[in-house]
Amino acid sequence: MYSKRIGVISLGCDKNRVDTEKTLALLSEKHTLVPSIEQAEIVIINTCAFLESSRKEAIEEILSVIDQKQNGRVQKIIVTGCLPQKFVGDIFGELPEVDAFMGVSDYGEILDVIDRICKGERVNAVGEPKGECGKKRVLTTDNYAYLKIADGCSNHCTYCLIPYIRGAYRSVPKDDLIEETRELGDVKELILVAQDTARYGHDLTPKTDLVDLIRKLSALSNVHSIRLLYCYPENVTDRLIEELKTNDKLIKYIDMPLQHADDKVLKLMNRKGTYKGYLDLIRKLKSEVEGIAIRSTFIAGFPRESEEAFMNLVRFLGEAKLFNAGFFKYSKEEGTPAYRLDGHIPQGVKTKRWKKLYSVQKAIVKDNLKAFVGKTIRIIAEGFDESELVYYGRAYFNAPEVDGKVYFFSAEPVEYGEFMDVKIIKATGYDLYGERL
Repeated sequence: MYSKRIGVISLGCDKNRVDTEKTLALLSEKHTLVPSIEQAEIVIINTCAFLESSRKEAIEEILSVIDQKQNGRVQKIIVTGCLPQKFVGDIFGELPEVDAFMGVSDYGEILDVIDRICKGERVNAVGEPKGECGKKRVLTTDNYAYLKIADGCSNHCTYCLIPYIRGAYRSVPKDDLIEETRELGDVKELILVAQDTARYGHDLTPKTDLVDLIRKLSALSNVHSIRLLYCYPENVTDRLIEELKTNDKLIKYIDMPLQHADDKVLKLMNRKGTYKGYLDLIRKLKSEVEGIAIRSTFIAGFPRESEEAFMNLVRFLGEAKLFNAGFFKYSKEEGTPAYRLDGHIPQGVKTKRWKKLYSVQKAIVKDNLKAFVGKTIRIIAEGFDESELVYYGRAYFNAPEVDGKVYFFSAEPVEYGEFMDVKIIKATGYDLYGERL
């Protein structure tokens, strides 16, 4: 059997990263994985298409690889994931240099597709969204690993393309997740992800829930800790809060995408929450789970977002005092109900509101971090910053890539992946600085 040198580019979210890692495991059975595109005969680009900006990034990456193909450095190109899943009807004809297109649930066919394109065939292998392509993965992260516990979404928020790309919500069976986690080896931090993580198990027979899954994963000896991302607030139950409070392996951290806080805007978004309901939930989490770090995301400039509605969101941030938050400018996505609404906000106004939200939250984060100055906190070491000439790592309130870091001086060499105590000396922006004890 021939073996090709294959390079993979993974774009988009951490759920996409899991798909890429499963694809890498399949590829490694018959082909050689190379660390750079310059070494590759075949290039696979796993794409995102959630927003216009992500589609633009994907197309630019594809065109860059096409340029290398035309210069003779790459033989074949395969585009996978969200972009072909939603738009293969458009891009199959517009990008004739791409040899194959595969959707969000077609990764299991990758070896067959490679065989076909190497024989000269041009392939459209985009199928309907369905189950996962396997349990084995080639990890692309250090010290932590993502576990995609479900795919798709059935919430149908009016601004979101995910249900139209990835289909209805589909929980991965618990036994499959346990087996996949065992295959990961020693995991310092297992990060549970889905479009709505807290909804896990509602569609399975018999029904189960996220707490049952957390307890099964916590019992695994190779899992040191578990972090929760993307828990929709309406599914954050008393049972889950109690688990956050009592399970020593469950990190006292939760990411809850709220998206807004004004009641009228939330209704237009087809979100199930209210200003008061969200605030009550946040206060309950803080009172029940000592020291919990709550992160969220919000959209600025949704259609018909009045100045009053926007100021309600600003006021909410001041009351909620979230540990951290991310903000996005509303993206008008054709095919979504919000696309057809009147009252779309000018881009300049969206940008102004987006900056204001970041400014408000930055002051809150500064106060949150100042509370750690003079204290000793536990972190996991992850690397060395050449510009700052200090090591860095993450505390329990730092999720990878989206939150800040803890920078620290150490008189002795540091082993990455090692847990250690750091005394905090100062707080700057989103980061902390200290010294190893």
